[in-house]
Amino acid sequence: MKNWVFSRNIFVVLIYRILLIMVLFSLCRIGFFLFNFKMFPGITLSQFFTILKGGLSFDISAVVYINMIFILLHIVPLEVRYKDVYQSILKYIFFITNGIAIAMNGMDFIYYRFVDKRATADVFKTFEHESNNGRLFFRFMFDYWPATLFTIFVWFLMVYFYKKVKVEKPGSINKPGYYSVNILMIPLVIALVIGAARGGYKHSTRPITISNAARYVETPRDVAIVLNTPFSIFRTFGKKALVKYKFYDDIKLNELYNPLHIPLKAKPFTNENVVIIILESFAREYIGSLNRGLEGGTYTGYTPFIDSLINVSLTFDVSIANGKKSIDAMPSVLASVPSLETPYTISHYANNQINGLAELLKRKGYYSAYFHGAPNGSMGFDSFTKMAGFDDYFGLNQYPDKADFDGIWGVWDEPFFKFFGEKLSTFKQPFLASIFSVSSHHPFKVPEKYAGKFKKGPAPILEVIGYSDFALRELFNQISKSPWYKNTLFVLTADHTNESVHKEFQNNFGAYCVPIIFFKPGSDLKGIKPRIAQQIDIMPTVLNYLNYDEEYIAFGNNLLDDSYESFAFNTNGSTYNLYMKDHILEMIDNKPVGLYNFKNDLFLENSLIGKEPELEKQMEEKLKAIIQTYNSRLIDNNMIVRKPR
Repeated sequence: MKNWVFSRNIFVVLIYRILLIMVLFSLCRIGFFLFNFKMFPGITLSQFFTILKGGLSFDISAVVYINMIFILLHIVPLEVRYKDVYQSILKYIFFITNGIAIAMNGMDFIYYRFVDKRATADVFKTFEHESNNGRLFFRFMFDYWPATLFTIFVWFLMVYFYKKVKVEKPGSINKPGYYSVNILMIPLVIALVIGAARGGYKHSTRPITISNAARYVETPRDVAIVLNTPFSIFRTFGKKALVKYKFYDDIKLNELYNPLHIPLKAKPFTNENVVIIILESFAREYIGSLNRGLEGGTYTGYTPFIDSLINVSLTFDVSIANGKKSIDAMPSVLASVPSLETPYTISHYANNQINGLAELLKRKGYYSAYFHGAPNGSMGFDSFTKMAGFDDYFGLNQYPDKADFDGIWGVWDEPFFKFFGEKLSTFKQPFLASIFSVSSHHPFKVPEKYAGKFKKGPAPILEVIGYSDFALRELFNQISKSPWYKNTLFVLTADHTNESVHKEFQNNFGAYCVPIIFFKPGSDLKGIKPRIAQQIDIMPTVLNYLNYDEEYIAFGNNLLDDSYESFAFNTNGSTYNLYMKDHILEMIDNKPVGLYNFKNDLFLENSLIGKEPELEKQMEEKLKAIIQTYNSRLIDNNMIVRKPR
């Protein structure tokens, strides 16, 4: 009697067939690189092996999506699986679905040259209105015959090696044992498929997306090699693609809004260190010194240290987040790239080339490092920081004492801030460093040793805000003794707001109010400036403060320049918000639907649509110019100042 568990058992054959496609996907990755090697200069053999290894995560995710039905038909615990007809059906499902996936990879050998990134789901919209797609397809195959031949060769390998291993029907079956083992295998296979599709099982790890490819490369340009085209299409399918509008001609557009920054080069570059602190969920509402009139002037807030820091810092009477998620804040703060409707890091355009602050300062000899106390890979931060040009990433994996892990999100803020401060003192100057706190996350707990120490309030988060503020105080007490401290510009902000207590903050203005604070020991950066600030203004403001002398793209503005009208913008679902001249304009489908004075009408109850036509027109033009510029630059992958080749 044959051993029906191990002798070419159907599960063993399934594994073989999945591994076969994995190998072919890696072969396609090698082909992609060889066809486009001139576009990826400087890759060493060691780096290429790292890319191949990293690509396996994206391949297995794509492969399980492609073969979901194929896998399901293998694991149903019925003897019909061994019938020739059933196996023949499986064979053609395998050939068709995986054959299309291989063809997608082959198509991108050439398509990549035109868009500088792997094809995403919007590729279908690109050609949806063409009347001669059939002719274009065959012309493409003929004109780029080497890619066509490579694809046909991979198809041949798929068919040839698929037929090498066949399922063998057990000669004699112990039915109770057979069905027991097969039924038990179903949840195991499903669990493996889910983990493979997500890219892991960790609580803090989001399903992998195209931006995660950056963790395996030395330069963001090379992420396209790590990815495969089916994965890029799957991960962007259903996500709203941007529309390329033409509201204004180029002259009018640049008058209204232009993200190209051209420094005056009037002063020498200063080489000061830069430290950017992003505080989890620190709404402006929680800070007493920024809300003097709240609760009839009696409000004191929950952040005594930040209050004391504001007394010797520069901040703004209005400061706005460009999004509502942590993954919105990262590109906004560190690269001056907002997220409109869809978070940038999970959009079709996540692998566009960008001018990150770290990359720009690297040109001036800066070392850069990013710190986040969560498990490495959490929310894809490690990948985005690589795209933004950071040299090193310090997460839970690099933290020495895992006993300080809070059990859910990451290392408690106090010890991780201390670790951050110690590391800063080892860095060669000048340096750029950024840290993202974690403790003010749900379930809003403080370490047991601090139970009862911090002020409680009507929302659970408020006690934790007090704890993180205390951790921040300890950090500044620690680093203020360091020789590099006085030569450092500090920026403090929050990623987004959280639970609101006061009605004034429960609308499309207050729900986006976060602190933006610039502190330089002993400098004249002080006071509350009467202007609107937003997260995407941080990068151009830092660069201007340092007297950066090269051109760059940033969607924000320099907060130290009073020669222009300040403004901010963001989206809430499909609603676009523009904050300007003490007003907020709300727009849906490119049409104004609300206009409010957020300073006089604190609860945004009285719409001024039609009542202030000149202001409404001015704000509508500004917002449309922002949308046109943003959409066009992302679609065209035109987000850096490209040097002549």
